[in-house]
Amino acid sequence: MGEADIMPAFQDARVAALFAGYSPLMRRRLEDLRCLIFETAAAVEAVGPIEETLKWGDPSYLTAQTNAGSIIRINAHRRSGTCYAAYFHCQTNLVETFRATFGEALTFEGNRAILFDVAEEIPKDLLALCFRAALTYRLSKRSISTRILCG
Repeated sequence: MGEADIMPAFQDARVAALFAGYSPLMRRRLEDLRCLIFETAAAVEAVGPIEETLKWGDPSYLTAQTNAGSIIRINAHRRSGTCYAAYFHCQTNLVETFRATFGEALTFEGNRAILFDVAEEIPKDLLALCFRAALTYRLSKRSISTRILCG
């Protein structure tokens, strides 16, 4: 997260409590993802406000008011102390499309997650494109890869 970024207030006390329990480095990395989700949503008027809640034990971000997109969840990876992830609905073709579009620039887990290591900065530009595609998933019949690349 850059100095110009402003961390939005937590909307859900359970999410705030979960963030408070992370190690400082993990918390910072997940805050970077959280902030990027809100920034990306704010840049696309049709997305509307983001609802932050806890689903399946993960901080989750939905376009509840507009129903424009698919849920994005973030959390520390359950099987690794140094990994964290952005999770996408496994019954969409989002991760498949991200993999085809970005190849080896990102690390994927199956058809549901992009993985990150706490020792590395997130590829903010690429990830913003992924978040935009997820947050607008239901808006258009255009292919996701076209929306990722063309907006």
